[in-house]
Amino acid sequence: MTEMSDVLVVGAGMAGASAAWALSALGSVRLLEQEDRPGYHTTGRSAALFTETYGNSVIRRLTSAGRAFFKDPPDGFAAHPLLSPRGTLLIARADQTAALERVLAETPAGSPAPQHLSGAEACALNPALAPDYVAAALYEPDAEDIDVDALHQGFLRGLKARGGTLSTRAEIRSLARKNGLWIAETPAGRFAAPVLVNAAGAWADAVAGLTEIAPIGLVPKRRTAFTFAPSEGVDPASWPATIDVEEQFYFKPEAGLILGSPADETPSPPCDAQPEELDVAIGVDRIETATVLQVRRIAHKWAGLRSFVADKTPVVGFDPAAEGFFWLAGQGGYGIQTAPALAQTVASLIETGDLPSDQRAAGITAADLSPERLTASAP
Repeated sequence: MTEMSDVLVVGAGMAGASAAWALSALGSVRLLEQEDRPGYHTTGRSAALFTETYGNSVIRRLTSAGRAFFKDPPDGFAAHPLLSPRGTLLIARADQTAALERVLAETPAGSPAPQHLSGAEACALNPALAPDYVAAALYEPDAEDIDVDALHQGFLRGLKARGGTLSTRAEIRSLARKNGLWIAETPAGRFAAPVLVNAAGAWADAVAGLTEIAPIGLVPKRRTAFTFAPSEGVDPASWPATIDVEEQFYFKPEAGLILGSPADETPSPPCDAQPEELDVAIGVDRIETATVLQVRRIAHKWAGLRSFVADKTPVVGFDPAAEGFFWLAGQGGYGIQTAPALAQTVASLIETGDLPSDQRAAGITAADLSPERLTASAP
């Protein structure tokens, strides 16, 4: 028996869950997840920030477009606020100050401009920093920690409340277009809909590969993280998240510990990513070089995949050569903070063919996100 819906969404991580929630206001939605629970891969391994100084100009505009949702989600969406105060400090050595100026120059209109700080002022905000390391910094006081699980579960509950359905252990084994429908064969059943949204994260090109649809050149990249205890008597709770301006490392408070990362981007096949000891060691070395911290023992370590296309901008839109096949992929490390905006992007593009009015007003265009841009730029 084939189960019918208006839209199939492939992948129940943050991208797929949020898109399915938004689309469920328009019609019936079936959300398919290959694992036995949603969010097992990248979403469940993310320690996300809401920051408007992170990513390229399109990413930053999408992030800003989602601020209202994070601040005031729908009634019943979450039991407590999705954001909590943190602040973000982008730090630069003397040889990196030009990179700080570029970040400042690219601040989207209407977004709060980060504060330009001296090295001494940066060290006053985060006393873990080594005074002889930091030459200058940008401080974004409005950056906040995101409760990733609350956000993800809110979308899943909202989908269910609107009549949408989640099927787990539903890896797509075959996919074909017949009689105006996408038909997906999975261990959980046979599902069909006129529109299929490919939100499969690191597996998005593999899903397209089940058909004759050309890949978008998605490259999953491993990102390593670890936690460690601060020195005795040191309380990091009030420190801002501190990020090297060229993304060579970052660290932030995390439930009484300190979370660190070498900000690695190692190409990887789609898989259940695991941390490499060398990457952990590189992260520890970079953090110890930039700070007065000493990492005596790793409490926990993990890795996840962040998937990019060449221009590091998400791919959102109908495939130009495959009727009803909609891409939602390539969010990179920005998928959590852009999820509310991109969910509305997906729903608006499918319903009207254009972006929501607030995103157009912010200077984002459908062409910025369309998969056609990748074909146009190919050699």
